Amino acid sequence: MTKEKFYVTTTIPYANAGPHIGFALEIVQADVLARWNRFLGKEVFFLTGTDEHGQKNYATAKKEGLDVQKFVDRNTADFLKLTKELNITNDNFIRTTDKKVHWPGVEEFWEILVKNGDLYKKEYTGFYCSGCERFITEKELEDGKCPDHPTLDIQEISEENYFFKLSKYSDKIKKLIESDKLKICPVKWKNDFLGLIKDGLTDVSFSRDNKHLPWGIPVPGDANQVMYVWCDALTNYLTGIGYPNKKYEKYWPADVHVVGKDMLRFHTGIWPGMLLSAGLELPKEVIVHGHLTVDGKKMSKSVGNVVSPLELLKKYDSDSVRYILLRNVPFGDDGAFSEDSLIQRHNDELANKLGNLVSRVSGLIEKNGVEKCENKLLKKFKTKDISNLVNKYKFDKVLNDIFGFIDNCNEYVQEKKPWETKDKKVLYELKESVLEIARFLVPFIPNSAEKIIEQFNAKEIKKGEILFKKIEICEER
Repeated sequence: MTKEKFYVTTTIPYANAGPHIGFALEIVQADVLARWNRFLGKEVFFLTGTDEHGQKNYATAKKEGLDVQKFVDRNTADFLKLTKELNITNDNFIRTTDKKVHWPGVEEFWEILVKNGDLYKKEYTGFYCSGCERFITEKELEDGKCPDHPTLDIQEISEENYFFKLSKYSDKIKKLIESDKLKICPVKWKNDFLGLIKDGLTDVSFSRDNKHLPWGIPVPGDANQVMYVWCDALTNYLTGIGYPNKKYEKYWPADVHVVGKDMLRFHTGIWPGMLLSAGLELPKEVIVHGHLTVDGKKMSKSVGNVVSPLELLKKYDSDSVRYILLRNVPFGDDGAFSEDSLIQRHNDELANKLGNLVSRVSGLIEKNGVEKCENKLLKKFKTKDISNLVNKYKFDKVLNDIFGFIDNCNEYVQEKKPWETKDKKVLYELKESVLEIARFLVPFIPNSAEKIIEQFNAKEIKKGEILFKKIEICEER
């Protein structure tokens, strides 16, 4: 019997700087989905990577006096390090400078767009935001600035470029989104995008003159132009699974693209247009997360209030970082981030609630053993509700429900007093309940959950080391 497939992706962040905590949020959310679907028995492919071409990478490298390839190599190494330190289970890491894996698929895709009459060349003058890597209309400007990158100067650029006939597919894309054949979740972002395109999608600049930007994939048959970010970067979702080799068909179409709200228009506008032109299936769903904020402001490299997840991981365990990202941010909304909230949740929930339960129950079982019986306690664990919440990407509510059951278990210990009664049946109920909690926590806090499973599946259960050591604020901050 063939296994059901599940293909999940993150966006590929620019390699003009190291990763910030906002991308850590995205990659952890995608990892939860990958781990959850493996737990369900599906054959999963999880793709992430880095976008290494474009104006931002080129300009920042030149500013630092570095060779551009060496510059992106250095920053990409940090993204690779992040996947390891956050215990991310990606199956591939795509780099857009990879001439062997990525470039052939991009060149093939470009040729298909040409063949289908959807690329044309014209002289263009427009307002260009280097932060967005796109031309923006005058009506989008706020006080002469891009609303997403208010600290960056807008450039007025005139040059001859290739354009993609996105307008040709505007009505079809709108209908696909309205009917949920291309699903956008949460629904507020579907409505937001439909409002954005109510007047139709416009054609998109697909190349840059190499006099202005010599860093990128050359346009086939036109040495004076390099491909702009869209055909290059968005096509990673195909090249990362083998395109143009037929083996990509094993996983395409993607089940879920995980994107930030500032990436929505590209993944539900330009990308579907490209796929429709090429005659390929569209992704099934685009799920949209909000931004992390510090003191009420969006965290961004250009504003300078970025938290480095790699620096954070030098101080705190990866499960604690994963937990705060998943627990503190309602899916689709912005969420506040602070080290204080990380420490508080680590101490109050991971250490006091989960860690204490594991320690007490394992210690009591080590002394008294267990006796199999009907598990009335476990009936309080609403696993179907949790599964439904995962399917709706409400990770904060999933963790809320799991920790609600952890509270039930701690109350049960207090109520039954097994340290006095030595009741082996009560300890069996607690043992099986802790195991079930750990199984459901594997996608969220994998290191700790797997330790609990190993400890509670042993022939002789022993108390072991403290699972979550308390963090003393005065020592850490």
